[in-house]
Amino acid sequence: MPQFINLQIIINDQHAFFLHENIISAFSGRLKKIIRKQKRKTQIENYVIELNDFPGGPDGFEQVARFCYSYGGVEITVSNVPLFYCCAFFLGMTEKTSTNNLLRQTDKFLEGMFDWSWTDLIMSLRSCEPFFSYADSYGLIQKFIFALLAKIAQNSDMNFITSSSSSSSPETSFGFRFSSTSKASPESASPCTKSGKDWWFDDLTILSPKIIEKIIRNLGAYGNQNNSFTLTRFLLHYLKSRPQGSPTSKSEYGGLADTAVHGVILVGKTKFSCRKLFWVLRLVSGFSLSKDYRAGLERLIGENLDEATVDDLLVSGHNKGVYDVNLVIRLITVFVNSEGVNSEKMKKLGRLIDKYLREISPDQNLNTSKFLAVAESLPHSARDCFDGVYRAIDFYLQSHPTLSFEDRSRLCRCLSYEKLTFEASKELAKNPRIPPNISVQALISQQSKVPQNELMLYGSNPKGSRVLYHDSIDSSSAENFSEGTEYMKLNLQKMQWRVVELEKACKEMKGQMSKLVRHNSAITPCYNATLPRFC
Repeated sequence: MPQFINLQIIINDQHAFFLHENIISAFSGRLKKIIRKQKRKTQIENYVIELNDFPGGPDGFEQVARFCYSYGGVEITVSNVPLFYCCAFFLGMTEKTSTNNLLRQTDKFLEGMFDWSWTDLIMSLRSCEPFFSYADSYGLIQKFIFALLAKIAQNSDMNFITSSSSSSSPETSFGFRFSSTSKASPESASPCTKSGKDWWFDDLTILSPKIIEKIIRNLGAYGNQNNSFTLTRFLLHYLKSRPQGSPTSKSEYGGLADTAVHGVILVGKTKFSCRKLFWVLRLVSGFSLSKDYRAGLERLIGENLDEATVDDLLVSGHNKGVYDVNLVIRLITVFVNSEGVNSEKMKKLGRLIDKYLREISPDQNLNTSKFLAVAESLPHSARDCFDGVYRAIDFYLQSHPTLSFEDRSRLCRCLSYEKLTFEASKELAKNPRIPPNISVQALISQQSKVPQNELMLYGSNPKGSRVLYHDSIDSSSAENFSEGTEYMKLNLQKMQWRVVELEKACKEMKGQMSKLVRHNSAITPCYNATLPRFC
């Protein structure tokens, strides 16, 4: 090894730099102390120093080495000043070690940051992200944020920017007070060509969530302290531009999502329509939103649920199922239990939920219990007519052809047969997917709409089977019966005889099964031939 190289420095267990100790120690107070300690312990001339978690990694140390070997002649720019500043702090490159050292040069360069352009500020702040913890602990992030907020205040017709930092204020640290009336220099008066109060929204979306959180905290508007509608809009805009769903997103953006939702809840319906609130819910659901803020947002949506549309309710499901049905059930519960809900709003929501049921019916992962939970979440008075519920049930049965007889019967329990129209009752009676006993109940409920002399009465024959017969009526008056009444009678008879045939078949099956058990004989294939066909 050449004589002028007597020091090896390993950075972050990745790269090794071979240097001369006199050149490096002349600028770095920290390395100078380490070398002095090693000389006391050993007489070896070549020393090895390991530096872990170095700001900027090997690239950062290479820039520092160039500074040392050029005896402080490296050019400092807006793009490399954050790295030089953090490295100088880390290595102790102060005036105590050498005059006009790296820390002094970077400090002097940063003094003019309030005259930088808007783009330069964004670029420098973004370059701090790889070594954010160092830049934050050394106060560099704070300096950039103050300058950034000053630019926004100078070029916006609003006075929402204030500082609540407990450590220092912008006035005491930099001799500048944030105010929308501050006069900017000609070079920095127009940081961008966009117009409007939100001209800075897009530019800040390139910054990491840690920096955005730091900005919000400096404004004293983080979490439940957010009372600025402008900041709320910015956070929603920022979250919309970020990736969703990954574990990193949930941990990094959770606090920002909570802050945004708090601002939404604060202004409520005065600034956000029901559709916009659903958009906010979809947006923040992709991040780690806390339970309390989610409950507050759902409560705000639920209180105005009658203003929603079917598209609003079709929120994607997170686990099983295409749609988040549990969310809709919770929202309906909030609406039903809200104060000041009149019958008109309740019936409007009833029509909306009937449409929603038809939309979610084809979902193969939607079980019967969930369907019933949605249909029965509204009170009986919310529907003047149950035709919409019947249509939804029919769609559900078409999409789930393998549903058992018990589930099909249970599904129809949410129907109010008295509130079905005559046309819907006719369709139900002819529907092969509806269990026969349900069809009979629906038709019987329609008898209240038929004159008394047309009621079909039930009786019993000597064998115990149920039969139908009519009251005696005059043949001349029979010609005046409506077509709907005659059709109802025929369908009711048809349904009744289907039930009678089913009872006979079950009785025969029980008898034959008991004989087979007594004689220990096998069931023959011809047994099924005795069963009647139902049509």
